[in-house]
Amino acid sequence: MRQFNEIQLRELEKMMSGKPYDASDNTELLDILQKTQEMCRDYNNIRPSNHDKKTALIKRILGKTGERLKVIQPFFCDYGFNIEVGEDFFANTNLVVLDEAKVTFGNHVFIGPNCSFYTPCHPLDAESRNAGKQWSLPIIVGDNVWLGGNVTVCPGVTIGEGAVIGAGSVVTSDIPARVLAAGNPCHVIKKL
Repeated sequence: MRQFNEIQLRELEKMMSGKPYDASDNTELLDILQKTQEMCRDYNNIRPSNHDKKTALIKRILGKTGERLKVIQPFFCDYGFNIEVGEDFFANTNLVVLDEAKVTFGNHVFIGPNCSFYTPCHPLDAESRNAGKQWSLPIIVGDNVWLGGNVTVCPGVTIGEGAVIGAGSVVTSDIPARVLAAGNPCHVIKKL
């Protein structure tokens, strides 16, 4: 994990524990965000044929990886160190992970193009939202999950082992293991 100073660690602990924090005027968190954005920019500008360089940098960005992973460019995340991927992880182009809370992907997870995983939560009342208050909830994706293109996974969701999520779905609540689920909101269509 990257090195952080004491103030940054306090703010990170609040953010990652699901407690409310100030996301708009927090120089400690904004500094970390900017450094991660720079690393994502570097990753996205590596020649696609330079597999070794891409793999080395994505392993630096992410908190934990298996030996075998492939993330097609472009890729975007907020912090990176809050993302864990298992063995044989594959993400197609334009994966977006807002990892204010932990985002965990199991082994043999396949993600279609233009998929998004969002952990931040924002207040419904405009005054609190305009003040930059937010909190975050973790996302867990089990082993052997396949997500079609343009899937959005919302904060606090767990997708069970072996589930298949249909293209274009918006996953707002937990999906059990070994089912086909799709829609907006995403719901179980059948057991697999």
